[in-house]
Amino acid sequence: MEIALIIANLLILVTFFMRFSHLPPQIPLFYSKLWGEDQLADTWMIVFIPILINVFYFFNIYVYRRFFKQTEVAKKIIDFVNIFLIVVLTIIFIKIIFLIS
Repeated sequence: MEIALIIANLLILVTFFMRFSHLPPQIPLFYSKLWGEDQLADTWMIVFIPILINVFYFFNIYVYRRFFKQTEVAKKIIDFVNIFLIVVLTIIFIKIIFLIS
């Protein structure tokens, strides 16, 4: 599972540095807000997506080890949630970078 996280982090890092010179000063990051300037954020705020991936991953591992260490079903659920978060947030990050650059 840690391999998937490492691969996702490397993929995000490569994508970010590959397109860094083409990024505008502000990017559309808040898609839940109304269309227009409300969606814009500074470019550096895109870093929160990989941070969230890592925080959620390690928080889920902590919760499993703290509360559900003996439960196999909880392990499978947490593994599924971790894989889902890694894949979805990585795709969202890459999609945002390629759409704006």
